[in-house]
Parts: sequence; C-alpha cells; structure tokens
Amino acid sequence: MYLLLFTLLPVVLRSLAHATDSSSDVLENTHTATNELSFPWSKVRLPNYIVPIHYHLLIHPNLTTLRFNGSVSIEIDVKNNTNWVVLHSKNLEITTATVLDEKGDHLSDKVLPVLEYTPHEQIGIFSPKILTSGEKYFLYLEFGAPLADGFYGFYKSTYKTKQGETRFMASTHFEPTSARMAFPCFDEPIFKANYSIRIRRGPSHVALSNMPIEQTVKVSDGLLEDHFEPSVRMSTYLVAFILCDFKSVSGRTSTGIDVSVYAVPDKWNQTHYALEAAVRILEFYEKYFNIYYPLPKLDLIAIPDFQSGAMENWGLTTYRETSLLYDPSISSASDQLWVTMVIGHELAHQWFGNLVTMEWWNDIWLNEGFARYMEFVSVDATYPKLRVEDYLLDTCFAAVGRDSLNSSRSISSAAENPTQIKEMFDTVSYDKGACILHMLRHFLSDEVFQSGIVRYLRRFKYRNAKNEDLWESLVNTCSEDDFTSGEYCYSSNQATKNAYRYAGEHIDLKEMMHTWTLQKGMPLITVKRQGSKLHLQQERFLKTIQPTDPVWPLLQKGYLWHIPLTYKTSHSTHDVKHIMKTKTDVIRLDGDVDWVKFNTDMTGYYIVHYEGKGWNDLIKLLRVNHSALSFKDRANLIHNAFQLVTAGRLSLTSALDLISYLKSETHNVPLLQGLGYLETFYKMIEKRNIADVTQNLKTYILQYFKDVIDKQTWSNEGTLSDRRLRSNVLSLACDLGYPPCLERAKGFFDDWVKSNSTLSLPSDLMETIYVSGAQSDEGWAYLLERYSNSICATEKYKLLSALASNRDLDKLARLLELGMEGKVIRTQDLSTVIYIVARNPAGHFLAWNFVKKNWDELVKKFQLGSFSIRNIIIGTTAQFSSREELAEIKAFFESIREQSSQLRATQVALENVEKNIQWLERNLETMRTWLQTRLG
Repeated sequence: MYLLLFTLLPVVLRSLAHATDSSSDVLENTHTATNELSFPWSKVRLPNYIVPIHYHLLIHPNLTTLRFNGSVSIEIDVKNNTNWVVLHSKNLEITTATVLDEKGDHLSDKVLPVLEYTPHEQIGIFSPKILTSGEKYFLYLEFGAPLADGFYGFYKSTYKTKQGETRFMASTHFEPTSARMAFPCFDEPIFKANYSIRIRRGPSHVALSNMPIEQTVKVSDGLLEDHFEPSVRMSTYLVAFILCDFKSVSGRTSTGIDVSVYAVPDKWNQTHYALEAAVRILEFYEKYFNIYYPLPKLDLIAIPDFQSGAMENWGLTTYRETSLLYDPSISSASDQLWVTMVIGHELAHQWFGNLVTMEWWNDIWLNEGFARYMEFVSVDATYPKLRVEDYLLDTCFAAVGRDSLNSSRSISSAAENPTQIKEMFDTVSYDKGACILHMLRHFLSDEVFQSGIVRYLRRFKYRNAKNEDLWESLVNTCSEDDFTSGEYCYSSNQATKNAYRYAGEHIDLKEMMHTWTLQKGMPLITVKRQGSKLHLQQERFLKTIQPTDPVWPLLQKGYLWHIPLTYKTSHSTHDVKHIMKTKTDVIRLDGDVDWVKFNTDMTGYYIVHYEGKGWNDLIKLLRVNHSALSFKDRANLIHNAFQLVTAGRLSLTSALDLISYLKSETHNVPLLQGLGYLETFYKMIEKRNIADVTQNLKTYILQYFKDVIDKQTWSNEGTLSDRRLRSNVLSLACDLGYPPCLERAKGFFDDWVKSNSTLSLPSDLMETIYVSGAQSDEGWAYLLERYSNSICATEKYKLLSALASNRDLDKLARLLELGMEGKVIRTQDLSTVIYIVARNPAGHFLAWNFVKKNWDELVKKFQLGSFSIRNIIIGTTAQFSSREELAEIKAFFESIREQSSQLRATQVALENVEKNIQWLERNLETMRTWLQTRLG
C-alpha cells in the first residue's frame, strides 16, 4: 500500500501546481483512507468544484440473492482544474471507476483507484490527467451491495400473502443522506441534476421510478429492462426506485396527470380512498400555487416495512401502510383524517421541497414546515367535513411543548453530519414551522401570503433556496402582470412597498421573521390591566427554569420577538391588532372593559399570562357566558393556563377552576383539551403510586364528565369531531374502570370472539373494545393470534395497542421480544411497542430497562438521530418523575456518551423528567386539597 501511495504522490503534487485555491484545499488537510492512501478531502461537505449534470443509472436488484448491482455514468461539470473527484458512497462495493471525456474516450488506460474515507461516507477518484475547468466529463462507476437491512438506502421488505407465502420487494428511502447507499453520488441537496434510470427485472415484477417508463427491452436470461424517461432537475434524496409485484388503482387529474396507488395484492381494495384524495388534493395545489405539477405521473405506494410516515420522492411517493390504506369497515374517523393529511403533506412537497429545495439541511423547515401547514390548507379546502382546522391547534400545542424547553433549538439551525441532519426532522421544523406560517398568513392576509409563496416558488423552481429567500419573495410586491417568461420581478422602486402595514405601523417583514426563525424558544406576553391601559411585557417562555434561578438572566439575555398581537375585549366588535417589538409596551383601550383576551383564535405563536384580576375575569366569563369566546379561544385559554401552571406562573387551583365551566361546553376541541390535561395528571400520579390522589382524581373525572360519557353511543354516527370525542371519552372511561363502559366493551368483545372475528365492530371504538378483551389471559392470546393473521395495518396497530395495555409483565416482555425479533411484530413497529409498553403504568420500568439492555441493537436497527430513536428515548423517559429516576437516566446517557452527546433528544428527555419532578413538587398537595374540596 505504501508503494502505491508513493507512486501517486508526484502526480498529485504536479496537479496541485495547476490547481486553484478551491481545489488546493483538497490536500491541505488529509485523512488516512481505509486503504491507507491519503484521502484528498477533509470536510464533511463535498467540494464545489465538481458539479453533477446528469446521472445515467442502471440498477439490477435480485430478489433471490437479495443483492443489487449497478452502474452509473455521471456527466460532471468541472469548475476548477483538478485531478480528483470526491463524492459520496456508503457500504457499496465499487468494482470499476474511470473518467471519460466529452467524446467518450477514457482519460486513462487503467482502472482508476478508489479511495474511501468511511467516517465521512466519501470516496475519491484520482485521474492521472487533469480535469480542465469548463470541460464536461463522465465519471463511470460499477458497484454492488446487498439489499440493506433496515429502512434506508435500497432496502428489502417482505409481506405475506393470505396463503402464508412470504414475498420480497425492494424499495428506496434516501432522505436525508442515504442515496449514497444505493449508488455513488453527490449526495447533498444543492447538487441538483437530471436522472435517466434503467431497472433490470424479471417478468413477474413491476419496476417503478420517479418518471414513467419510456420503453421496456429484453435482455439476457429472460430479464427485462425498463427505461424511464429522463427526470427534471432534482436533488439525490428525491430519487426513488422500487421492484415489487404490487397491484394498483389509477385515475387522472383534470390537467392530465396520471395518478396511481399501489399496495400488496391482498390490500388492493384499501387503495381507493387514497386515489380519490390524491387526485383531489393535487388539483387543489395546482390551482393554489398557480404552477402545474411538472411531471406526467404521480404514484403513491404503501411499503410493508417503512420507518417514517411517508416520503415525498418526486413522482413516486412512499408511505407506511397505515398512512395510505383505508378500509371503511376497520379504519376510524381519525384514521381517515390521518391518511388524508399525510397525502396532503407529501403532495405539498412536490412544490415545497421538490420544485424548490433548501440549500442545506439547516433550513429543512422550508420543506417540512410548509408541508405540515399545507396539510391543513389543502384538506380544509378539499374535505371540509373533516374539520381539519380543529387539529391545527393541537399542532401548535405540540410545538409549544418542545419550544418551551431550554433544550429546544432555532427553526434554522446548524447541522453537518448525518446524525445532526436526521435530528432536524423534528417538532421544531414541522410543527413550529407550520405555526409561524399560520401566524404569518393571518398577519399578511390570505391573498398576500398566497401570492408571496407563488413568487417564491416561481423564482426558485428547479433550484435551491434559503431562509432569506422566502422573506424576500414575500416582501416583493410585484403583481401577477409583472412576471415575464416566468422571471422574478423586482426593482429598486419596490423598496417603499417592502414594509407591510400592520395596525397602522410599517413593519420590516424580514426583520420580524428572523426573530422567529433565527432564535430558539417562544415569547411569553404578560398582560396587566390598569384602568383603560394594558401594560405588556415580553420574555422568553421557559417551563423548567424559574426567574429565581441563577441562570435565568443568561437564558433571557438578547431574546426579543416582533410579535403580531391580536386581542378582543368585552366591548370590541372585532379583533384588534398591535405589533410588539420591544420588551415592554402599553396599549390604550377605548374605555373600561370587563375582560381582555389576547391571541385571537390562537393565530399567534405565543403564551399569554394575565396578571392581577385577568385570569379571574376570564374564569368568570367562561362560567357565565363561555360562547362570548370562540371554541379556539376557549381551547387556547385552557392550554395557556396549564402551561403556566407547569412554568410556576399560575396556581393549579386557577387552572382547574378555569375548566370547571366544561360541563357547559358544547364544542369537542376545548372539551378534549381540558380532559386531556386531567388524564395526563392522572397517569403521572398513578405511576408514582400515590393512591389517595389517584383514586380521587379518577372519581372526580368520572363524576364530572359522567353526562358526557353516558351520552356517547357505541356507533360510528356523527361528524368526525363527534366521533373523535366519542373515541377519546369512552377510551378514558374504560381505562378509569367506569362499570357501564367496561360492561359494554366486554359485551362487544365477547360477541366478536364468538363470531370468529366476523362481527363488525364500531371502528372508532375498536381499540377500546380490544383493550377490554386484552385484560384476560384468553382474550390476550386471542388478540395476539388475530394480530399474527391480520393483513390490515390499521387493525394491527389497534391490536398492538390493546396487547400492550395488559398489566402482566410477562406478557409485556413477550411483546418487546417479538418486536426485537422482527417477525410477528415488524421491526418498523418496535419503537411503537416500546412507547406503548412504557405508557402502561405496569410497564414503564420494563420498557426503560429494555432500552438500556438493547441500546446498541436499537441504534443498529434505526440509526442514530432517527425519528424512531428519538421516540424511544423521549417516550420511555417521559414516564419518570422522581430525582432517583432522573439520576438513573443521566447515568445511562453518560454510559453511552459518545452517542448521546450527538443527540438533542437526550437533553429533551432530561428536561421533560425535570419538568415532571417540578410539577409534582409544586402541585401535588394543591391537587390533593382541591380534589378533597370538590368531592366534599
């Protein structure tokens, strides 16, 4: 090996004499590659002096040997003279590497050496002849690898037919950094290129890719080769190819786009709703964005083994089966909403993410925040009966839960290596991103917001953008007529229009939005009313650190938001707007008022605390005339109150008094919000074995909500909102041991078993009925058998949840073993099994010990930084609420320091436990006293 190094070194040095500054960086910082040659590049990010133009990719997967082979010819554009091409490759066996000139002639008569630097997942190809700036070349590589285990790269998946036969398929999942596991490539979003893909297959299989098949030709040994049309310019993470024997259902949009939904043959009948939703939503987006969907077809395919919910590969979107398949006889109203919203999310990505892509993963929110928000916009427009606006509040509540911890991060955050990049796909990017876009839309108006994002999409289509570019597009106020040939309209005389007027004030939109995207956390607005004046103060809202803590001033320093406030009073006939750009502010009211409520309909992303009589005035209002506020305002008040209790800013007594009006509540959203907090407190106190408070809280919930519980029917009647309420209320009632609920559920279960599972159960209550049956040994065994044989992914999830509700530790341990084994329970569901076992009061220690014991294997299965690993860490630790448990968690994280130090999730987990500890220390006695008083 040293001989080869010294042979190459003079050539390398000669090439450096002709290199520019950019390429000379190549050898200034070198690493030792795996073959002991000096690797020519030291950075995690690729050099920018080689740009891919077009990939000509051949892939031949073999579902018998479970391997794939391939070749790729990458047309490259050389920006600076160099002898080196550095690109990505991971776990690929590269057998041939050569460089050809534009005419197709080889630059060397020898196969070129391939250097590999595994820590950065990079390879370097050395050309003895200098690649000259401005010239085009072709990098040709041949490679092979086993189809991957797990859920990334080009991986294998299996399913069983009704006859019990196991069949294989192969599918890709590349986002964010796994295209390099399927073919050597420039695997960064900035390196957009065109792709011409060929897939070799047997006649019994179907090949799918981003584009339609152009032609199919016969090759040797009875194989066929599908040639797909060249793609539009796109990033590597959006490339997709699949080999399967699935069946499909197809339709066409009004603009001629062919839409198909694929599933395993036995589940073909569950694809029809997804097709209807996809066609309808795709047509909506074409009108809303005023840009035609740029491909001739769109496929949606349900993959049996899939870690995340779905993936937006351009023209070939992939889904977990529960996110795409819908069976009216089994799927609940919530299942229907979920499928519709996931489709809305992935189709929004065809514009946000695919057509316009972030420059780097630090701005992934430009993809995910928009797609999450457009779920609500698109489904509200296409399926108004689903009342999707009711659930936007839940999205923002989830964002607040994360953002009010010191372990949160800014929306636009640094991320370099694959682990850090994977962690960017979190609540902050998705939910907070969606909520600040919702705030921005209300701030600008629907029309201005829509025209602004259309400008953004037109300006950057087929290119990359960053945070700044979005705000510049929104403040550019050119009209539709100002566009010529699709160009972006901007001139210096636009400057006076670049500040929007809001509440009579000129606002610098870019400066305002930077306060929401470039600093972490969220604001708390404290309102104090003195006569006709409202005194306002903003600070960073933190739930686990108090103003009395020594670190408080440091954690508040420099934080300031430009906040578009809205409020209403007892005397206002419309919402009043005010922009707050300073730490303190004063608003003058027209006269004295009985009450004031900020953040109308929770269109803003901030928490409000009412000092003095403020909360008492609102408590009184809800008791006397709760309909004076919208249902969103009522839900927002409940959420704010209990968040402030956790932060130590409001007494638990005040928050509990606030929800005492719920006996009169007629809307499901605030009712479920209040009930949800009581359920959370009950489960936390139950896990601590505090018997008297547990029993009294159970009694109070069942007494207080008895009328709501008793009026629920065991059916699928009513609106989606009614059905969601029924599902939640009856599930809780049975969980709390309410005899009429248990008897009814048990009756349904017994009848269902007697019918050999042929009896049709109310789908919204199926899980509650299963949970009831799972408490006996016979029922648990029956459900496990049913789980093993069911082909419906939605039903399997309900069965799994029921099986994990049993409090027998041996049974729970058995579930965990089956999840780790990956046969009866698929590996993709293992993180869910761990989470729901941890949620069981009998199983939270069992789940935590399981994670500690099997940590290395879990990381191997799911990859560090992945959604599943985050769920496992946060889901198991969120059940703890004592100092001893906190110390144990810290000790475990310390024992895996090399990995845990890379994860934000470990800090979130520790802070969640600290939050639980503080809540109990502050509020347990208050809860005990309040319940004793209410129960007489």
